[in-house]
Amino acid sequence: MSRSGSEFAWKALAAIMLVNGTLGVFAPRFLVRQLGIKPQIEPGMIYVFRMFGIRTIFLAVDLFRFPDQRGRSLREGVVVHGTDTTAALAGAALGQLPWRQGLMVAGVSIVNTALAIAGARAYRNRP
Repeated sequence: MSRSGSEFAWKALAAIMLVNGTLGVFAPRFLVRQLGIKPQIEPGMIYVFRMFGIRTIFLAVDLFRFPDQRGRSLREGVVVHGTDTTAALAGAALGQLPWRQGLMVAGVSIVNTALAIAGARAYRNRP
């Protein structure tokens, strides 16, 4: 992948993470409802979305703030987003999420994983 392609990949990943993280922190009820879950019945989901939201914001900001550590951040992102994908698919398979919503969440995580992989390629020999 070209340098410009890798640049696009990490910037796209950071943008997706900033949007999703911000929604998780400031509009968790909206995201919970998108999963087909009623926040008034499962109020713990609000906490979960805020917790993952702030994590996601910090990860995205790190990509911009610390270019000398971007390679490591992107490699860690492969693990983080891969784990998110697995969790979403497991949740759907175990009936903890409706299939459609579980696949939607997994799809976002798969895109994030692919962007982290593509971005990390430009930083193979760097920290």
